[in-house]
Amino acid sequence: MSRAVWSISSSRAAFARPWSPHGSRSSCGGPVHAPGRFRPSAACSRRGLLRGGAASAAALLLPGCGFRPLYGEGGGEAIAAEAPVRAELAAVEVMRIPERNGQLLRRALGERLHGAHPPVPPRYDLRVSLAFAAEPLGFRRDGTPSRVRYRGTASWWLLTRTTPPREVASGTERENDAYNIPDQQFFAADVAREAMERRMVEQFAFSIAQRLAIHFRGRAAPEVAAASGAGRG
Repeated sequence: MSRAVWSISSSRAAFARPWSPHGSRSSCGGPVHAPGRFRPSAACSRRGLLRGGAASAAALLLPGCGFRPLYGEGGGEAIAAEAPVRAELAAVEVMRIPERNGQLLRRALGERLHGAHPPVPPRYDLRVSLAFAAEPLGFRRDGTPSRVRYRGTASWWLLTRTTPPREVASGTERENDAYNIPDQQFFAADVAREAMERRMVEQFAFSIAQRLAIHFRGRAAPEVAAASGAGRG
């Protein structure tokens, strides 16, 4: 049976797929016995030690590789590098995005970009194009869909407010999600679709804000390094 793909411009949301347990399992992959009777095997203990050792090694190696959390706290040059990034993010104005999901995305982006930073005159325009496509995944005996998958695409462009505007960054974010359509429960299906779309919009806002912060951090790093070198000299 061929699958139809529905292109849609606005969306509504979704419940997560109902969870139907097939028996509880322990974190080591084995069944959980009655309280007081679980005995971890030697293999389970070894796996736990190996996982703990790998996590500890990763924690030690990441700082040596120059890794730093996007919004993590730090001292000295780390704080100096974050201040310009936050100031640049606060200077981004999110332009109008059509339809309900576009409005939700615009609001989520504004919250992530501006946060608690004092208002500043905008220096950049962020334009976003949002689109969704729906594809049925499961069908009932009468041919009606029982589960639908959404594919979302958010293309964005960061432009200066100069005359003429100059593009300084751009990208495309993609997200997939799905929701169930309960039999003869249309209200529940609408609620499920709306919840799914809210999840996708929030993830789009997170991804775009993260990419913008990485872009501004890359621009700020040479300036901070030059200022630090001049201070030492």
